[in-house]
Amino acid sequence: MAKKGKSTLSAPKGMHDHLPFEQPLWARVSRTIREVAEFYNFLRIDTPIVERRALFERSLGETAEVVEKQMFALRGADDGLTLRPEGTAPVARAYIEHGLSHLAQPLRLYYEGPMFRHESPQAGRLRQFHQAGFEILSSENDPLYDAQIIVAAFRILEDLKIKNTTILINSIGCRVCRPTFVRRLKDYYRGKKNICGDCKRRLTQNPLRLLDCKNEECAAIKKEAPTPLDSLCAHCKGHFKEVIELLDDVGLPYALDHHLVRGLDYYTKTVFEITTEGYGPSLAGGGRYDYLVGILGGKETPAIGVALGLERIIEVIKTRALAVVPKIKPKIFLIHIGELARHRCLVLIEEFRTTGIGVLESLGKESLQAQLKAADKAASPFTLIMGQKEVYEESIIIRDMKTGAQETVPLKKIVTVIKKK
Repeated sequence: MAKKGKSTLSAPKGMHDHLPFEQPLWARVSRTIREVAEFYNFLRIDTPIVERRALFERSLGETAEVVEKQMFALRGADDGLTLRPEGTAPVARAYIEHGLSHLAQPLRLYYEGPMFRHESPQAGRLRQFHQAGFEILSSENDPLYDAQIIVAAFRILEDLKIKNTTILINSIGCRVCRPTFVRRLKDYYRGKKNICGDCKRRLTQNPLRLLDCKNEECAAIKKEAPTPLDSLCAHCKGHFKEVIELLDDVGLPYALDHHLVRGLDYYTKTVFEITTEGYGPSLAGGGRYDYLVGILGGKETPAIGVALGLERIIEVIKTRALAVVPKIKPKIFLIHIGELARHRCLVLIEEFRTTGIGVLESLGKESLQAQLKAADKAASPFTLIMGQKEVYEESIIIRDMKTGAQETVPLKKIVTVIKKK
C-alpha cells in the first residue's frame, strides 16, 4: 500500500522533467544555438515529432538497430506512425514534400526539439532526448559545406565555454568505393569466432556497424580491422583532403579516427563527432548524406548535417560549473496593505513592465510579515510598500532591504527614482 501523501506515479523510464530552476540553462543553450544559426544564415524548420515508420525504414534501413529495436510505435487509427528517433530524415522529407529545392541553394536549415529511442537509459543517453540539428542541402557536393557544418557545431560548444573539444573525423566513401571496403571488412571478420552476438548479426545485416561496436570483446579485433580510408576512390580522397584542409584553415582541432562510421545507414563520405576531454559520449555528430533525398523519392541532392545532444551539453556545463547563464537582473518587490492598495499595485506592475523594471509580488498574501519574508527570500534590493494611507496620498514607501532605511516617494515619480537606484 502506498504511503499517504506520496504519489505512486513517476516520469517514464529514461524521460526527465526539466524543472523551473533548470530552465535558465536550457534557455541559454537554445539562445546560443539560435544566435549561431542566425549568424551562419540557417533558417529554422520544425517537423512533427510523429512521422510515418516507413520514412525511417527507407532512410535508415530496415535492418538498422534504430528501426529494429528503438522506435516507439503508436497504436491507433494509423498504426504506421512512430515517434521520431532522429531529425535528418524528417527534414529531408519536408524538403521533398514542400519543394524546398526551388529556394536559393545551398539551403541551410536548423531545428531543435525532442527525439525518442527505446533503448537502455544510461549516462548521456535517454529515451526522450533533445537535439539541435543543422543541415545544408545543395545542388553541389562541395567540401566547403562539410567544413561549415562542423564549424557551426564547434562554435556553439565554444560559445557555451566548453573547452578541450576535439573533432574526430573520417570518410566512409561513396556508393562507388564503399562496396570494396565492405567486402574487405566482411572477409576480415568472417574468420573471427570470438566476436559479440551483436557483431555476428551486423556481419550479415550491417557490416559498417562492426566498427562502431563498444564491446570490450571486440576491441582488439576492431583495432586490426581494415579502415575505410584504405578503399576510398579518387573522388572521395580528394573530397576528404579538402575538408581537412579547410579545418586547418580555420584552426579547428581535429583527429583522424579510422574506425568512425556513425550509426545511421544514410551517411556517406565525411563522418565526424565532437568530443570533450573527460566526458565519454560525443556532444555532437554528423556527416554527409548525399543519397538520402533520392532514397526518399526526391531528386538526388548532396547534403551534410550535424546533431548536437542537448542533455549531454548541459551535463558537461553542470559538471564543470561553467558560468554560461548570466546573473538574473534583480527585481523590486511590491508589498500591499489592504484591498485598495492591492488593486493599485496591480496597475503599478503594468507601469513598471513598460519601462523594463522587473517586479516580484505576493498579492495573494494579506500579512505584511509574510510579504516581507517573501521579499527577503527573493533577495530583492528594494521593497515598495503601499498601504491605504499611501493610496489616498498617491505615494509609496521605498525600503532598502540591505540597510532597512525607508523613504516616501510620490507615486508619479516612483519609476524614475527606482531607475536611478
